[in-house]
Amino acid sequence: MITTQIEQHIATITIDRPERKNALTPAMYQSIVNALRAFDADDAVRVALITGTDEMFCSGNDLADFLNNPPMGADSPVVQFLYALRDFSKPLVFAVNGVAVGVGVTMLLFADYVVLGDSAKLQLPFINLALCPEGSSSLVLVQKAGYLKAAEKLMFGEMFGADEAVAMGIANCVVPANQSLNFALSKARLLSEKSPQAMRETKRLLRMNNEQALRNTIDIEIQAFGQLLRGAHAKEAMTAFFEKRKPVFE
Repeated sequence: MITTQIEQHIATITIDRPERKNALTPAMYQSIVNALRAFDADDAVRVALITGTDEMFCSGNDLADFLNNPPMGADSPVVQFLYALRDFSKPLVFAVNGVAVGVGVTMLLFADYVVLGDSAKLQLPFINLALCPEGSSSLVLVQKAGYLKAAEKLMFGEMFGADEAVAMGIANCVVPANQSLNFALSKARLLSEKSPQAMRETKRLLRMNNEQALRNTIDIEIQAFGQLLRGAHAKEAMTAFFEKRKPVFE
């Protein structure tokens, strides 16, 4: 469900579980964590690219699995996934087609370059599940899009399109869906041709002033998210989701 390859200094990670809309399980998170850490330590890799299938990027967490295996601290695969994205020292490029939901969007906030196919539809639906922001979105989305736009996306939990995502600073550009991966690979290739030492230092300096705030925010969000996840409202919201009805909060 997670495949990797290295070619011409570019390591590609593909989320490939189309029968479940590329929803992520703990095992899939762990596979990506292992890949990112291996690529970060491998001098043959200069750029990492994360993508999905032609029709779908990532529909977020596999909710049934998520309920059975909720993240319960820093050692959980989903938390380690956020840490691995945060700590990756080389350029990180994304190619996104189709739907990106929840963590499928928040992982883009750790990117250095994001290409969206014109079919892309994004959603931060945490509030619809009686949960709060994760993946540093309460910090980084405000920095990128401004408070009001970040509040709109996180408080209403509605879907939005590729052009709006670019306007919000979540992505760099929109291209035809059938060209998104090749376009992202061409950008990754350009990055891979630069000095790898200078590139890593450039990334470090770009992120330096935000590093501590990012670390603090991720950990605070994880704690708040876990508390809500164990609460009655989240249980009601997810039960209502599976039963295809509107939740009732008391």
